[in-house]
Amino acid sequence: MSTDHLMHNRPTGHIRHAATKVPEVTVYFWIIKVLTTGMGETASDYLAHVFGPIPAVGLGGIALVGALVVQFAVRRYVAWIYWTAIVMVSVFGTMAADVLHVGLGVPYSFSAPFFMVALAAVFVVWHRSEGTLSIHSIHTRRRETFYWVAVLVTFALGTAAGDLTATIGLGYLGSAVVYGAAIAVPAAAYRWGGLNAVAAFWAAYVITRPLGASVADWMAVGHDRGGLDLGLGPVTLSWTVAILGFVGYLAASHKDIRHDVMP
Repeated sequence: MSTDHLMHNRPTGHIRHAATKVPEVTVYFWIIKVLTTGMGETASDYLAHVFGPIPAVGLGGIALVGALVVQFAVRRYVAWIYWTAIVMVSVFGTMAADVLHVGLGVPYSFSAPFFMVALAAVFVVWHRSEGTLSIHSIHTRRRETFYWVAVLVTFALGTAAGDLTATIGLGYLGSAVVYGAAIAVPAAAYRWGGLNAVAAFWAAYVITRPLGASVADWMAVGHDRGGLDLGLGPVTLSWTVAILGFVGYLAASHKDIRHDVMP
């Protein structure tokens, strides 16, 4: 979807140049986003296996807070800082959904709708406060706060949704196919159905989470669960290397930086 249209209700004469805190939405954005979702899924499971669920959640929470502190401290988008924060959100968002299910016994059929309602509430409050949900308007502290809260909830929602479909008979590969098809829906609705670009973006953003997580889980889990049995550690490492490669390219090329944002 064109990023020009993501500049929601952009009025003539009211554009100012400011350093945005998020990357331009390019094909690289979507590739890295899917990679971070899968890496976060397997990394979370791997850490819980190595350290135990409670220490893993504690470590994940500390790492997330640290990454966000750095992200909020910088005055413009920096590829390494931004995507590190996204990775930490991915890991912790997975843990949040898994704690509800494994630790508290909350079924995915309940947690998935719960996170969906929570995300809708975040969007409502954000829009009423700022008048837009466009990611190209993220250049104030308050808007950035709304943005990261929404991102965290989308990861928790996507984790719960992906695990829900995997456990009701689709399996991880079947879930990956379903979400792979589903992510084309908002793109098609935007291109041919008149769907608002901001709504299309956030719909696709949510779907990337269960898509990436389902693919990573399928690669990692054993044959008895319908997977390739590559292991949590190797899958986490390989996806991390891929993320580092793409982010390194963007940091060097600056292909994901845009400076004209709306006030």
